[in-house]
Amino acid sequence: MKSLLTIAATLATLPAFAHDGHGLFGSHWHPTDALGFVAVAGLIALAVWLSKK
Repeated sequence: MKSLLTIAATLATLPAFAHDGHGLFGSHWHPTDALGFVAVAGLIALAVWLSKK
């Protein structure tokens, strides 16, 4: 029963696709898209800074 429920839940999410254009270079972007890029850049900068110590 648990496997059947897992398969059904997985198949129910298949048609859920985001629309095109997300990201800074897409046709449009949301502030949360840019926030993800800023967070990744911050993590990379932190990793570089910590690796130099």
